[in-house]
Amino acid sequence: MKVQLKNIWKIFGPSPKHILNTIEASNSRADILADTGHVLAVRQVNLDIAAGEIFVVMGLSGSGKSTLIRCLSRLIEPTEGQVIINGRDVTTMNESQLRELRRHTVSMVFQRFGLFPHRRVIENVAYGLEIQGVPAAERRDKAQQILELVGLNGWGDHFPHELSGGMQQRVGLARALAVDPEILLCDEPFSALDPLIRRDMQNELLNLQQALQKTIIFITHDFLEALKIGDRIAIMKDGLIVQVGTPQEIITNPADEYVREFIQDVPRSRVLTAGSVMKAVSEIPGFSKNPGILTTTTLQDLIPLVAALDGPLAVEDETGSVVGIINREIVMMALAEQGATE
Repeated sequence: MKVQLKNIWKIFGPSPKHILNTIEASNSRADILADTGHVLAVRQVNLDIAAGEIFVVMGLSGSGKSTLIRCLSRLIEPTEGQVIINGRDVTTMNESQLRELRRHTVSMVFQRFGLFPHRRVIENVAYGLEIQGVPAAERRDKAQQILELVGLNGWGDHFPHELSGGMQQRVGLARALAVDPEILLCDEPFSALDPLIRRDMQNELLNLQQALQKTIIFITHDFLEALKIGDRIAIMKDGLIVQVGTPQEIITNPADEYVREFIQDVPRSRVLTAGSVMKAVSEIPGFSKNPGILTTTTLQDLIPLVAALDGPLAVEDETGSVVGIINREIVMMALAEQGATE
């Protein structure tokens, strides 16, 4: 695993270690605050994040998600637990090792852009390279390449205030990418943007990920955003992880009522795929292979296909092997489940 979080706790207050030793499983966040004056921000979080995946941590305001992501690079010190990156425990690193981690391995994109207003766009993008000691000409060339990658060619000599909000966030993303990090931490980077610009930035991130294959840990309070960009999603409540899974797993098997509230307005046809609802070939007698569709095909795209066929469609993996079948009845039943829960 690229990143592992093992038993991470974060308690804010004057005596966090002492309070940690007194907490029982039945103690709620509200109980702890009322009894001790300490804030339990993150509670016993364990996560494994694979190289090259977009892992989304989502929850409502105050759920602990932003605190958790800051514990990864020790912008906030965990009260307890281990953060393992590339097999090394970040919580035991000294200041020099931590600086190297932040300069070369982990970069962060913030919600409010965090650009230097007195520096031109290209200088903002090159800032991390400047900190690394890269020569001026080399870092300018690299910054220019990254600006082209995020669609800002020609804007390098402008100042941030001359750019729109969406363009400024592209600069923030470019600055994080310029140092070629292995891991990108994104703390609600699109939440301050208008809906249309936000959608464009989501698409831009997905396009960049196809090209760069970074490990991205993305924080959001928007479940639709989580579903769109996440390979896997962890849902937080009161500092706890209440469910981890793919978008399809969470939609089809919500862990509790809290998760059900998130998914109740999500159009299942846009999230569920052929692979998530298909049946094994042996379960429908008389199967003969019609032109196949991929496991990743959404039900939304499947509806016109199954409507035109009496028999089942083959569901194939990326190698072209048949891994299951789907038909009109299976699709309709999967869609009907949403109506039954509303």
